[in-house]
Amino acid sequence: MDSKKFFYEFGKTFYKIDGFYAEYAKSSGVKENLLWVLYALNDGKKHSQKEICDNWDLPRTTINTIIKELENDGYVELSQIQGEKRELNVSLTEKGKRYANEILKDLYELEEKVFEEIQDLHLLENMNELLNKLNERRNHND
Repeated sequence: MDSKKFFYEFGKTFYKIDGFYAEYAKSSGVKENLLWVLYALNDGKKHSQKEICDNWDLPRTTINTIIKELENDGYVELSQIQGEKRELNVSLTEKGKRYANEILKDLYELEEKVFEEIQDLHLLENMNELLNKLNERRNHND
């Protein structure tokens, strides 16, 4: 397989996976970006908005709007990051954990079933390496 065919197939697969999550969000009654924010926050850790933006490649204004809505609904709480003046940590409240688990429960179950079938632990590492190399080459050419 040559590089053009590889990246063509990779692109199709990537967008089908993305489409699956978009369809899941829609069927769950939430917007796709909200799904990703809940997914990011539901690991039990605190995250800054910048971290969520960087890790999930979502626009900062989008994340800010979603976090404000979640805060107004009592699903997240914001706390100061020690040594930072402008950046805040975001974490789910107990109410937010229940909400996230309600939205994500079926998705987690589907992912678990697929994971049990695949069990290729190097797949994610290889995909991350591929993405890093693409970014390096793009940045080198800028």
